[in-house]
Amino acid sequence: MGSFSVWHWLIVLVIVLLVFGTKKLKNIGSDLGGAVKGFKDGMKDGSSPAEPSQQVTANKAADPHTVDVEAKTKS
Repeated sequence: MGSFSVWHWLIVLVIVLLVFGTKKLKNIGSDLGGAVKGFKDGMKDGSSPAEPSQQVTANKAADPHTVDVEAKTKS
C-alpha cells in the first residue's frame, strides 16, 4: 500500500510531460546537469581559491574603464 507500481510512475510521467512539455523538461535537465558539473568543478578547484581573485584584480588594473557585468539571456 505504501509503494507505487510501475503503472503509477508511468501515469505520473505522462502527466508531467503534458503539463511542462518536452522542451521545458529538456531545458531543466540541461540546467541541472550544468549546475552539478559546475559544483563538481568547484569542489575540485576548491584548494586554490586565491588564484581567480588575483586574476580579476590584475585585469581591472590593466584597463580601469572596463565594467564587470554578468550577461543574462532571456529564456
